[in-house]
Amino acid sequence: MSDQNPDQDQVENEASPELATEDASVADAQDAPEGEQPADEMSLLQEQLEAAEAAAGMARDELLRVQAEMQNLRRRTEQDIEKAHKFGQEKFSTELLAVMDNLERSAAAAEASEDEAVQAIKEGVELTLKGFMDCFKRFNIEAVDPLGEPFDPQLHQAMSIQESPDAEPNSVIAVMQKGYTLHGRVIRPAMVMVSK
Repeated sequence: MSDQNPDQDQVENEASPELATEDASVADAQDAPEGEQPADEMSLLQEQLEAAEAAAGMARDELLRVQAEMQNLRRRTEQDIEKAHKFGQEKFSTELLAVMDNLERSAAAAEASEDEAVQAIKEGVELTLKGFMDCFKRFNIEAVDPLGEPFDPQLHQAMSIQESPDAEPNSVIAVMQKGYTLHGRVIRPAMVMVSK
């Protein structure tokens, strides 16, 4: 027995028609045989499932793309760092080449002199030159002195071409200025004379 009067029940039902509709759909679902859902609800769930699967697939593709981009970025950054370590001293090295050239010219000029004072200076210059060469080796700076070798436009710069009966055609017969490489990259080509 209810303490409420029937008019009050009618007012509550009119105030919330959504509740009545929900109660009816719940009652319909309970009346349906077990394991079966109404067709509308089933198709709605199927659409939601397909939408969720499509969203998951798109998210997976985006994730794979982002991972690939990050891996490429990491690889490029590592290569840039490696190149910076290898070739960061390139500008400094090219500046030192002029000093090396001057020391070699000084040693060559002192060869002709018989003076003891000049010979002492020559020994000092040769020791300095040897120190420079050792330093260059430690930093993978190598001289390119191609006398007698075939002309290579990657390493040599032809200053002139001259006929030479003693040399093979297209070979280096004189070196005006030695070239240098840093880790295999040319920082200054050798200036050479090439035979016809």
